[in-house]
Parts: sequence; structure tokens; C-alpha cells
Amino acid sequence: MNPRILSWPSLSKTEKAALLARSEADIAQAMGEVGKILEAVKAEGDSALIRYTKQFHGAELSPETLRVNEKEITAAERSIPKPVADAIKTSVANVRSCHEDQLPGPLSLREVVPGVFAGERAAPIPSVGLYAPRGKGSFPSSMYMMAVPASVAGVPRIVVVSPPDQKGACDPATIFAASLCGITEIYRIGGVQAMAALAYGTESIPAVAKIVGPGSQYVTAAKRLLFGTVDIGLPAGPSESLMIADDTTDPKLAALDLLIEAEHGPDSQVLLVTPSAALARAVASELSRLASELPEPRRSFVEKVFTGYGGIIVVAGLEEAADVANEVAPEHLQIATAEPFALLGLVRNAGEILLGQHTPFSLANYTIGVNAVIPTGGAARTWSPLSTRDFMKWSSIAYATRAGYSSIKDSAVALANYEGFPAHARALRERR
Repeated sequence: MNPRILSWPSLSKTEKAALLARSEADIAQAMGEVGKILEAVKAEGDSALIRYTKQFHGAELSPETLRVNEKEITAAERSIPKPVADAIKTSVANVRSCHEDQLPGPLSLREVVPGVFAGERAAPIPSVGLYAPRGKGSFPSSMYMMAVPASVAGVPRIVVVSPPDQKGACDPATIFAASLCGITEIYRIGGVQAMAALAYGTESIPAVAKIVGPGSQYVTAAKRLLFGTVDIGLPAGPSESLMIADDTTDPKLAALDLLIEAEHGPDSQVLLVTPSAALARAVASELSRLASELPEPRRSFVEKVFTGYGGIIVVAGLEEAADVANEVAPEHLQIATAEPFALLGLVRNAGEILLGQHTPFSLANYTIGVNAVIPTGGAARTWSPLSTRDFMKWSSIAYATRAGYSSIKDSAVALANYEGFPAHARALRERR
């Protein structure tokens, strides 16, 4: 593998746009097929779910076996290695601690003028569907990153959907992670058909108000088509990361950290941005060596990433590196420079910012406590990582005393008259 090394200042605008393109740009090609599956599930319900689960996952299901039963949930912890179970427990505790700090108070009111109060009240959303992908592996970490904030927010109905293996079994570590968060409504379905079931509902699976979770290009396409039918949550597609490094960065550690998101799949985007040409060459060499030591299919994934959506970009200086990061707006950003905090103030667009070479992507992905479900495809320009707030909604609250009403009613009357709403004005003028 020979990772490409490109000089940012020498690239044209078109070349830069091509370099920074995500695999999500190819989603349009999947829309037609995805639309057919959505419509089939909408029209046929459980029978379509069963048919597509057989077609795409090789599992024979029935309406009675769509839902994971209590026996499977109880047995999940016993069927995984104890170190894995303990790691999930530790990580869930850390994530819960972080996300409990995001929980707002139930009611916030302030007196804007004497006798007039305005504010808001927070409440959990009524229901949510959490999608735990399994296409390129099993990811219990994705499960607790979604389940913890949903449970902290107090969502009354939390549903989990996750693809089964050919025997119809869901990943036991994922089931265990969900159960630690008090979730027992778990269905063994995945892909586009799972999105359709959550959005439209079937005979066995009532619809939800919101869908959260990362997925393939097909899952992302399904969410886009379902926009307006259900809240599709933040854009969370194929993994992506960007590292800013300088001549003090350890090239082996940099290469190791770049491989973290690259091994997710061939549609990941992984970029190293550095002003040091020497470091760029050293990291490229380390990437080639370390990638060759990976087992399949991860080795092939990495090779495709660094000859496709990934690469090494040489810039004029660290300020330009920050400019590139802001243009990319990556899901994960690691500042692996000598003074990472000095560069932090220049970065505006990134879903997650990890500082220093002792804070690799994998540490944040699993156990630090920050959420690892993060906007992708450049959406970090306007979106934030998943949090407790994503599972809540706010209502505006207002209250006026008689004196407070009298002090501001004339302003409202003037505006109502100007905008041509006589009933608005009359309701104020004739109130005694």
C-alpha cells in the first residue's frame, strides 16, 4: 500500500473538492433500490421484514421471532467473555456520568420585565428507535453510546433494532449493552427494512417518533427518504477522521491512530494534515508496514481507504492545517501536535476534538465518556454529537400577571395592526 501524499497549496479548487469528497456523495445511486424496500415494508409489514431479512442476512424468521426474547436477553452476559462484559459496564458508567451533566432542569423561567415571565420546559421525546449496525462487525459500543443518553433523558419507549446472523441471533454484547440501560424491546432486523419498520410500523413493531444510529450508505439513504415521516436524527454515515500533526508527532503513533477509523470499512475517509513533508513520508511508510500486519478484511479496508477517500495532505503551516480541518468538518479530529491547546481555538468545524497523542480515537470511541455517534459527511458544520439533548424536546413557557400584561400589551397591539391581524389586536384591546 502506498498512501497518496498531496501538497495542499498546489491543488486546484476542483482537485481539493475531489480529495475531500465523502462516500456519502454516492448515496444517490442507492435511492431507487432503497425506495422500493421502504414501500414494500410500508405495504406488507412483517412479511416484507421477514423476506428481506432472509434475502440480506440469510436468517429465517417469523412474526413470533422478530423480537429478541427475555431468555436471550438474560443469557447475553453469560455468552460473552468476562473482560468484554466488564469493559461494557465500565464504559456505560463513564458515558452515563458524562451525559447526566447534559440533563437540563425541568423548568426554566425568568422575569423579562416586571410581571412577565418567559422560559422553557424540557421533557423527553415519546419514543426512539436505536439502530445498532452489524454489517462489518459487532458494535456494542454503538449501542451504549445511544442507549445511555436516551435512558438518561427518560424516553418512555426505547426500541433497538440490529441485524441477525444467519442463525437469526443478534450480537450478545449488543444485547447486553442495551439491557444494562434498561432496554428490553429489541428486534432482530437491520438495514433499510429496519428503518422502514421504525418509521411506518408493522404488525409486530409499533412506529417510533425518532430514529438514531449510524449505518451504511443504504441506511443513510433510507433515512433521507424517510425525512418528514419520522425524525431521522443526526447524519451518521461511514466513519471519518482527520489528524493534524507536526514535526514533533511520533510517526508510528500517528499511523496507528489513522488506522483506527480506516479499518471500519472501504467507505471511510481518513486524512493526515501536516506542514512537515518529512513526517508525511514517515507516516506513509508506517501505514504501509502496519496495514500489512492487519488481518482480513481490515487490511483490504485500510488499503482501499488510503487509495480512495483517504490520504496525507502537506500544508504550508498549522494555521492552514486548521483551515483544511474546518473545510472538511470531520467526524473525528485529533490534534497530535506539540501544543494542541494552542491550535484548538482555530478549529471551528469538527464533531469531536481529541487533544494530544495520548487521546486516540479508539479511547474516545469506547471509554472516555464523550459520545461516539457523531455527524459525518461535513455535517459537523451545523450538527453536534449525540447527547442527552437529542432525546428531549423543549416547550416555551410564558406567564404574565395583570400588571405585566398591561405594561406590554400596547406593543403587541401596534405590531398586530401593522401586520394586518385585527383579531390579534382586538383580543388585546378588549381584555379587561
